[in-house]
Amino acid sequence: MDVDDTYCEPPGRIEPAPPAGPAEGPSYAECVLCREPTEHPESTKGATLCPVCTWQEAGRTACSG
Repeated sequence: MDVDDTYCEPPGRIEPAPPAGPAEGPSYAECVLCREPTEHPESTKGATLCPVCTWQEAGRTACSG
């Protein structure tokens, strides 16, 4: 049986690709509490919240009884 020594060698160092800059596509609305970008486009009506503020607001609402 022939053994190939290169078969089990780990690959070289794998590094993530550098960020390409600002994301292309529609601009996102700001969170009304922290002004971070939300997951909603700017055209969304009403008070928009980022995922973190949405989660915190849900916790406050749930505990307010």
